Amino acid sequence: MRPILLHGHLRSLTRIRYNSDGDLLFSASKDNKPCVWYSANGERLGTFNGHNGAVWDLDVTHNSRYLMTGSADNTCKMWEVETGKCVYTWETRTAVRAVSFALGDEKALFVTDATMGQQSTIHIVPIEADPEDQTSDVLRTIVVTGAKVTVAVWGNLNRTIVTGHEDGTITEWNPDTGAKVKSSKNHEKAITDIQFSADKSHFMSSSKDHTAHLTDSKTLKVMKSFVTERPVNSACLSPLRPHVVLGGGQDAMDVTTTSLKGNKFESRFYHAVFEDEIGRVKGHFGPINTLAFHPSGRSFSSGGEDGFIRVHHLDEDYFEFKYDEENFDDLPQL
Repeated sequence: MRPILLHGHLRSLTRIRYNSDGDLLFSASKDNKPCVWYSANGERLGTFNGHNGAVWDLDVTHNSRYLMTGSADNTCKMWEVETGKCVYTWETRTAVRAVSFALGDEKALFVTDATMGQQSTIHIVPIEADPEDQTSDVLRTIVVTGAKVTVAVWGNLNRTIVTGHEDGTITEWNPDTGAKVKSSKNHEKAITDIQFSADKSHFMSSSKDHTAHLTDSKTLKVMKSFVTERPVNSACLSPLRPHVVLGGGQDAMDVTTTSLKGNKFESRFYHAVFEDEIGRVKGHFGPINTLAFHPSGRSFSSGGEDGFIRVHHLDEDYFEFKYDEENFDDLPQL
């Protein structure tokens, strides 16, 4: 399995995301230029120029018409994917940490940081069919008391909003009333990523506490746990096989203080049911910050602290691999 290396960012990756068809891959980094690529061959289609700070998160509509980005320059921008033109900008008081389009693409949310005397706030905004009609109107504002929100996504059928917090708590909100529905402290340290399954019945959460959990969406009960020896920055579910992929590594500031062998810069495959590690994919020269599975399940991508995106098209051997408990000691190098 020879990966395709994409190098269009000057600083470390913060988020990569496929569109619903899987033909496009969007990437954001600590530089100010989100990129869009062809996922099949790694060709870069272009960049979205307009931010003046690190871009922390991005999301794309189901029809791939609009891209939303949240940045440290205190703005949330919506772009036309086909032209790269910025069609609207929401000005905020603090950095925008997370963005997410709702099912149906008629509304979206973005979350502002808890800094400069402000608390983390979820802003729910309408998305107009004609960008000329877009306004700064907000459908609802939810002020989050307590720990800072690090990630936020829409739940099943837009009935809930799920947020991950700096203290390891996962909270479910009612977007219509702004009320807190339920909360569960599933992790001990900051949550770094939340990614839902295709039917949104369960999701993966990753954390700095060296764990990733497979959690039931309705009850927020942890169903499966995956433990590593390093912080987990991202975790995603395969839509085709009962597998999860974890990525992470020690903080970049500590990388030079230990041997390269001990840094654990691999994408690690685990069996979603048995919780056992079944393989690793090496390649990055720094911690893996973000992971995404192709909607077809036949490839996945990883974005690292080294500024590279690695697109891995999985071999047919991977789809024929059977879980063999007797020969489990020899992990296959995928």
